[in-house]
Amino acid sequence: MTQKPSARPQRATFSSGPCAKRPGWSAENLQTDTLGRSHRSKIGKARLQEAIARTRALLGVPDDYRIGIVPASDTGAMEMAMWSMLGERPVDMLAWESFGEGWVTDAVKQLKLDARMLKAPYGEIADLAAVDPKHDVVFTWNGTTSGVRVPGADWISDKREGLAICDATSGVFAQQLDWPKLDVVTYSWQKVLGGEGAHGVLILSPRAVERLETYKPDWPLPKIFRLTKAGKLNEGIFEGATINTPSMLCVEDYLDALKWAESLGGLKALCARADANAAALGDFVESADWLDHLCADPAIRSNTSVCLKIVDPDIARLDEAEQRAFVKSMEKLLDAEGAAYDIGGYRDAPPGLRIWCGATVETADIKALGPWLDWAFAEAKKSLS
Repeated sequence: MTQKPSARPQRATFSSGPCAKRPGWSAENLQTDTLGRSHRSKIGKARLQEAIARTRALLGVPDDYRIGIVPASDTGAMEMAMWSMLGERPVDMLAWESFGEGWVTDAVKQLKLDARMLKAPYGEIADLAAVDPKHDVVFTWNGTTSGVRVPGADWISDKREGLAICDATSGVFAQQLDWPKLDVVTYSWQKVLGGEGAHGVLILSPRAVERLETYKPDWPLPKIFRLTKAGKLNEGIFEGATINTPSMLCVEDYLDALKWAESLGGLKALCARADANAAALGDFVESADWLDHLCADPAIRSNTSVCLKIVDPDIARLDEAEQRAFVKSMEKLLDAEGAAYDIGGYRDAPPGLRIWCGATVETADIKALGPWLDWAFAEAKKSLS
């Protein structure tokens, strides 16, 4: 019999998006002098420019790359890039999880591009060596729904003719990006830094800017996708003049998270925290005979969105619907106890658990979570008999 643990995680927020707020977060820490003011006012624009400048410094974004704050989260940033830049040449679409599959749908069914799909099942990764440097390539740096990340960017050619377009939303601020290998990078601050949702960040290399200024797609672009004016890059987007009205409260929240990250020691410290969290969870998984990583290869395993599968024979032999119901019962038990919130696997992924290990999570809470997972599994399994 598995006893109910006596100690709970101090913060039970292990959701993979929106993610846990930074330790010590309080609304009282946010500056509010921009609220009720126009984002185009001097103070509003200055704060947006500050967010861009702090982002550049923290992530080490090269000086000649543009950084813009755009609408509609990471999805909006990726859609802007794909609809504005793809079609000039063939594109390799890499997918090993649901968000990568979503970009494939855009490329094939909506834009009807000359696209080649390089896919892999959940827990594995596509054949990176098969990417053609003459093609554009679209991929996720870290698969939020599969727990699989790319093993660096050496597979991207320095002599590539196409653009490398990277959805980095659950990897940025927890993994080192190889900027010279990347032409477009997108993310939303609701992921690794635990910011509030609805805003995306779009980062463009000089090669991406050149594409925008020399290529016009055949399809019409809605206003929020338009990155150029009169054939030239709309520089205002990358200087704090956003396409549509941003939430200045969300911007202040992002600035608070950036300042916290700086106080820790910057990107290196954020990566170390995520690594420590993933290692602590990995230690528990190693000790649990009913649980394993969905991604078997440690070299491509995420340190943020850690996806797990239930390997207990009595559960593994259930059909998919029954397995999902079992996971849901575990979720309900943990939620009712205040031990863990929102840790079910993504709806399109195989049945299992997904536990966020990004930098805003404390390692002590990951360690405290393990015994609760054991308890919830045992309780849920008892209900099957």
